[in-house]
Amino acid sequence: QVQLVESGGGLVQPGGSLRLSCAASGRIFSINAMGWYRQAPGKERELVAGITSGGRTNYVDSVKGRFTISRDNAKNTVNLQMNSLKPEDTAVYYCNADVRPFISSAAVYAYWGQGTQVTVSS
Repeated sequence: QVQLVESGGGLVQPGGSLRLSCAASGRIFSINAMGWYRQAPGKERELVAGITSGGRTNYVDSVKGRFTISRDNAKNTVNLQMNSLKPEDTAVYYCNADVRPFISSAAVYAYWGQGTQVTVSS
């Protein structure tokens, strides 16, 4: 089994910064893509930022230039640095990882963290 544990959410004023972290543990041979999603009340979950094992990144347009995703392949961690936060960034943020558990199989499985609340408000 694989566990993803997130940390770093909280309450911040508009214009402030937060850093989210996610650590994967358990039966892991390798991790392909990792990413951060968010879901605001009444809205669908959306991909905020993703990063491949090779370090290629992609972002939703609304966070480009403000958020930065990074990962440490040796530690199986992914981070999201969020700057210039806006009230519309308020949501529950979820970590996602595409994990290959076994060297003997090419099968990859998607795992999710439990979510961490980010609230941007004055």
